[in-house]
Amino acid sequence: MTKLFLGVDGGQSTTTALIGDETGRILGAGQGGPCNHVGAAEGRAKLTRAVQESVTRACAQANLDPAQIHYEAACFGMSGGPEDKEAILTEILPVTQLIVTHDGLIALSGATAGEPGIVTIAGTGCIAFGRNAAGRAARASGWGYIFGDEGGGFDITRQALRAALRYEEGWGPATLLHDLLLQATGSNDANQVLHRFYTDEYPRPRIASLSRLADEAAIAGDPVATGILHNAAQQLASLTAAIRQQLWKAGEPAQVAYVGGVYRSQILLERFRLLVEMESGNRCQPPVYGPAAGALIEAYRAAGLHPTLSHVPEFKV
Repeated sequence: MTKLFLGVDGGQSTTTALIGDETGRILGAGQGGPCNHVGAAEGRAKLTRAVQESVTRACAQANLDPAQIHYEAACFGMSGGPEDKEAILTEILPVTQLIVTHDGLIALSGATAGEPGIVTIAGTGCIAFGRNAAGRAARASGWGYIFGDEGGGFDITRQALRAALRYEEGWGPATLLHDLLLQATGSNDANQVLHRFYTDEYPRPRIASLSRLADEAAIAGDPVATGILHNAAQQLASLTAAIRQQLWKAGEPAQVAYVGGVYRSQILLERFRLLVEMESGNRCQPPVYGPAAGALIEAYRAAGLHPTLSHVPEFKV
């Protein structure tokens, strides 16, 4: 009988499940809703529903009956941490070995195809996570939008609005960011943008998505916007360097992957790669796979297997 393995990326907006056999061939993929918060009864139901949706859809694609499956190993990488989710998953999933971990680990495993390395994630927020050949791991940042996340999309938009406010109040240089933010939000002035950002109309991911305006302004030659992007790249490179210092000796080769929407900015990405590769031994590259594939790799690892993945579907990373 074919042995089956499950990898699940439980995110803030989508839950993605991959089912693979012992050879590393992915048999099915499925997606469900968000499952990151489970503190209340509603959250528990949301987690259960998202997992069952994504796994059932993966089973359907693989022509498997979910009621007849027992997994050799399953790994769940959970946004928001694993602590309050393992007991629920144990109840709903027939599995011999269950690993519930954080999203940084599966992002790393996917980005480096299970090899040692560092992943520096910059989406709405940011975090860097690394694991060396000896299995030692370390993380940096990921403190949230109030106390950290420098270099993430929310912070880039925050810096852009600060620059627009300084210009409007007469104590900062002129910047294209001012007019771009007004146009994007339908505001009359930067102060109105500020107040809109404090309302429910602009949740953090929506604010973070406006970081693209910094890229637009920088491409148009705006030095303020360019400075914001370069500073974000410096922050992200500093996180990477902190992980490297903890886990690798000077000069040792280390694979560094970048993941997240912030890197759509070529200006930021080129600066980040330049800064990272100034460190002897670093090699900076895009991710090999997404986090769901990383979770599947960790499931194989838990069972003592290290197959090369095949038939990996493409999802947004």
